[in-house]
Amino acid sequence: CSRSMASKTPVGFIGLGNMGNPMAKNLIKHGYPLILYDIFPEACKDFKDGEQVVSSPADVAERADRIITMLPTSSNALEVYTGPKGILKKVKKGSLLIDSSTIDPAVSKELAKDVEKMGAVLMDSPVSGGVGAARAGNLTFMVGGPEQEFAAAKELLACMGSNVVYCGGVGTGQAAKICNNMLLAITMIGTAETMNLGIRLGLDPKLLAKILNMSSGRCWASDTYNPVPGVMDGVPSANNYQGGFGTMLMAKDLGLAQESATSTKSPVFLGGLSHQIYRMMCAKGYAQKDFSSVFQFLREEESL
Repeated sequence: CSRSMASKTPVGFIGLGNMGNPMAKNLIKHGYPLILYDIFPEACKDFKDGEQVVSSPADVAERADRIITMLPTSSNALEVYTGPKGILKKVKKGSLLIDSSTIDPAVSKELAKDVEKMGAVLMDSPVSGGVGAARAGNLTFMVGGPEQEFAAAKELLACMGSNVVYCGGVGTGQAAKICNNMLLAITMIGTAETMNLGIRLGLDPKLLAKILNMSSGRCWASDTYNPVPGVMDGVPSANNYQGGFGTMLMAKDLGLAQESATSTKSPVFLGGLSHQIYRMMCAKGYAQKDFSSVFQFLREEESL
């Protein structure tokens, strides 16, 4: 991100959770002063040195004309943008609003219309890569919105990611992310089932993972984010499935995929099964654990 200091005017950042926190820190590393807000004030405790923490999304919009939001759900995004103290209460004309949340594409399109009425621009730019990539600045951003605004969005997003891809109009970034996460869930469940079967057949899990990763079954869930404790270091399975991407959020994303599949009359048989599995996991106490805990869930369900 080699840029002139003229572009280093304050940037608003709303949503400082597992993903938003390291993303914001990478913007700071690249010289951007931040105007910060999170509904949970303790989430801002890492940003006291030189960064402005304000009390509402509207206050962010009053102080910055480029704002990034990173929120858990469609309802959170609607509240932050259109709520009583939302961004649209004080947004400046010409502002660039970048929503990196994973939400319903239809909600992104509605928000974009509301933003346009205020003379500003909204682009959806959901991310892939997880917390590790967020910390390393290696995220992939899937961007939807007016193509003429893509360069301005990319200036900021390239400080947080190694891949910034223009997908088309508003909502296409969300569409790409939903498709990616449906495949991610399917392959994670498949990896967990495969590893569990191999272990029950007497294979050493590290050896089995090694074989998979040099064979045609290799995938991201097997070679980068293996769900079996003890196979890899630095992943949630090595830390009792803490951190990472929560099971509840995966269930939410799969729900979005199901809604999109219904509206487009697309058959998603494995996507539907994956959605049911992650919903069941949420009901059985896995909601706050990383989604790779599906391996632990399968082990506990073996009696079935």
